[in-house]
Amino acid sequence: PRAPAGMGDVPEPCPQAPLAVLSKVELRVSCKHLLDRDTLNKSDPCVLLLMQTQGQWMEVDRSEVIKSNLNPVFAKIFTVDYYFEEVQKLRFEVYDSHGQAGVGTHDDDFLGGMECTVGQIVAQKRVTKPLFLKYGKFAGKSTITIISEEISGNNGYVELAFRAKKLDDKDLFSKSDPFLEIYRIDDDRSEQLVYRTEVVKNNLSPIWEPFKVSLNSLCSCEEKRKLRCVVWDYDSRGKHDFIGEFFTTFEEMQKAMGENKVQWDCMNPKYKIKKRNYKNSGVVVLLDLKIHRVYSFLDYIMGGCQIHFTVAIDFTASNGDPRNSCSLHYINPYQPNEYLKALVAVGEICQDYDSDKKFSALGFGARIPPKYEVSHDFAINFNPDNDECEGIQGVVESYQSCLPKIQLYGPTNVAPIISKVARVAADEERTKEASQYFILLILTDGVVTDMADTREAIVRASYLPMSIIIVGVGNADFTDMQILDGDDGVLRSPKGEPVLRDIVQFVPFREFKNVSGAA
Repeated sequence: PRAPAGMGDVPEPCPQAPLAVLSKVELRVSCKHLLDRDTLNKSDPCVLLLMQTQGQWMEVDRSEVIKSNLNPVFAKIFTVDYYFEEVQKLRFEVYDSHGQAGVGTHDDDFLGGMECTVGQIVAQKRVTKPLFLKYGKFAGKSTITIISEEISGNNGYVELAFRAKKLDDKDLFSKSDPFLEIYRIDDDRSEQLVYRTEVVKNNLSPIWEPFKVSLNSLCSCEEKRKLRCVVWDYDSRGKHDFIGEFFTTFEEMQKAMGENKVQWDCMNPKYKIKKRNYKNSGVVVLLDLKIHRVYSFLDYIMGGCQIHFTVAIDFTASNGDPRNSCSLHYINPYQPNEYLKALVAVGEICQDYDSDKKFSALGFGARIPPKYEVSHDFAINFNPDNDECEGIQGVVESYQSCLPKIQLYGPTNVAPIISKVARVAADEERTKEASQYFILLILTDGVVTDMADTREAIVRASYLPMSIIIVGVGNADFTDMQILDGDDGVLRSPKGEPVLRDIVQFVPFREFKNVSGAA
C-alpha cells in the first residue's frame, strides 16, 4: 500500500493483502552546478551514500569518480532495501576526488551533502534538493537529483559484450579514446543512463569489457523499449567529443545470442546532413548476450512448488507440569494455551501454500511410551511410519491426546529435528525439480542445550530447500534464539563456517500474542 502524494497519514493496509515488507529500490544520482574546488581544471566529483543505523551514519556505497565535471551524471546505480514500515534515513555526500589518494573527506574537498528518507524518494520517484556545506550553508547553486525505481519481481539480468570497428578519429596526433554509453528512453521521453563502459585508449576498433545490467535497469523489463547508445571520444578535461549514436531495443539485442552478432551503424546526424557520401562514423557490434533469470520465491510457488510443513513442539520439563495452570502446556478447557495459540497463528498462514494440508508433527525432550525413554524427534500421533496430521486442527488434536501419555523431561536438544527435516529436504534437492520446499516450525520455551550441534545443523540446512521458524513461547531468556536468527551478524558453525542463506526467523510470541491476526 502506498500513501497518495500529499497525504500525511498512511491508510491502514487492508488485512487481506499480505504485506510485501521488503522491496529493493535502485537509485540513480546526478548533480548540477557543483562548486569548483580545483584551480586549474574542474572538480572530479564522487558521491558517497550513507545510511543511518542506531543514530550513526555508515557509508553503504560510493559512485565512480567523474573527471572534471560540475554537472555529473553518475553511472553507478545504488541498490537499497526498502522497508515500507520503517523510516530509513539516507545521506548523500559529494566530494572532489584526488587521483590515487581516493576520496578525501577533508572540508576543502567536500562539495555538499543532502539528507532524505528512502520513503520520500520512493513516493516522489524523483527528488531534486540543494546541497549544503557544513553548518547549513548552501553550496552555491549546487543541486543533487535522485531518481528511484522499485525493482519488479522479474529481476533477471543480462550480460553484454560490445566492440566497435573503424570509428571516426577525433584526435590530431593520436587515435580516438572511445567509450560507450547506453541510455534507456522512458515514457516521458527522459533518458536514464544505464551503463558507461571503460575508456579504451588510442584505438578506433575498441573491444570493451563485458558487463552485467539488470533487465529492470536496461529496459524496465520491456523488450520493445527504445535504447539510445552513444560513442564518445574521451577527453581528460571533461569535454568529450561526440563520435556517433544508434538506437536499438533489448528485443533486437537478443539476436546476438549463440553464434550470432548484431551490428549497428554509429551515426553522427550533423555529418549525415553535411556530407553527401556519408555512410557512418564506424559500426558497433554486440558480440554476445547472455540472459540470467533470477527467480523469486513467488515464481517457484506459482510454478507449482509445494510447501511441506513440519511442527516441532518442546516437551521439556522447564515448561511446567501440564496439570498445573502455570504451565505453558496447561490444558485449559476454556482457552488454548500458549503453545496452541502460537501453533495456530503461524500454521494458518503456512497452510495456504500446502496443497495436501498434511503436517508432520513432532515432539522433543520427553519420555515417551512404551519404555519411557527420552526422545528428541517422536511423532506426536505415535505413528513412526506416518507422522502427518490432517491440517492444523489435526495437529491440535494429536497434541492434546499426546500430552497425558508422555512425561516432560529434557534436555532441550533441537539439532536432531533439524537434521531429520534436512534429510528429507536433501532427498528433494537431489531430484533437481524444485517441487518441494520444507518449513520447520519449532515451538520452544527458550534455552537450547545442544547449541553447538544446532548451529552446525543450521549451517548444513542452509544449503537445502528449507527454512526454520522458531517461536519462543513464555517469558524465558531467548538470547540463544536471537543468535540462531543471525540478524545481528552471520550465524556460523562451531568451526566458523557461515550459513549459505539466512534460513532462521525467530519470533518471541509474547510480543505478538495480543495483536491482530493480520499483524
